[in-house]
Amino acid sequence: MALKKQGVLVGRSRVERLMRQAGLKGRVSRVTRRMPGLKRFVARGENKLLEHGNATQINQVWVSDITYIKHQNSWWYLVTIMDQYSRRILGWTLSKSRTAEVTARVLQSAIKNRGYPKGIIFHTDRGIEFTGSDFQKVLKKYGFIHSVNRIGYCTDNAFMESFYHSLKGELIRKSNFKTVAHLRREIGRYINQFYNLVRLHSGLSYMSPIKYEQSLG
Repeated sequence: MALKKQGVLVGRSRVERLMRQAGLKGRVSRVTRRMPGLKRFVARGENKLLEHGNATQINQVWVSDITYIKHQNSWWYLVTIMDQYSRRILGWTLSKSRTAEVTARVLQSAIKNRGYPKGIIFHTDRGIEFTGSDFQKVLKKYGFIHSVNRIGYCTDNAFMESFYHSLKGELIRKSNFKTVAHLRREIGRYINQFYNLVRLHSGLSYMSPIKYEQSLG
């Protein structure tokens, strides 16, 4: 699809054949979510998206999650917030701790970047990072409606799961980051310069998130 957008007429089978001849394989990875220690969850809350459905416009449904990245025998926590409709990553941070204070900071940044919208459905898992008071205060301030995964259904947040699968397959796996600063820079480059701006999404008519938002007028 990228070649076709550049005016190169080529079929999938030809690309596959040329890749085989060149010894090229697509990189695939599993999303790593297991972590030493206990992740605390709460039982309260419901999945508002079961009734509402997925987003039909930007700034209607945002989703967020945390994934773990191992660097030199230490675990780091990547928090990201996505507009579900355009798949655009609105805010992120790489932190040594996973607390409601950290996720609240990322949410404040995303809200600022989006021009302070209100009334958004904000979907997460049931982790204390999203149900803690610091995070809930920000949701309440802007009238956000909190939606959470059903217990045992991590696929309720499939959009974020898909993003982490892409990031780990395309950036993290088989890569050597000399320092945490290097890792943070490369994550920033991946999100801001590649994923949001360049990477094509089949669900967005093969446009990048930013290009797709621009096409909405």
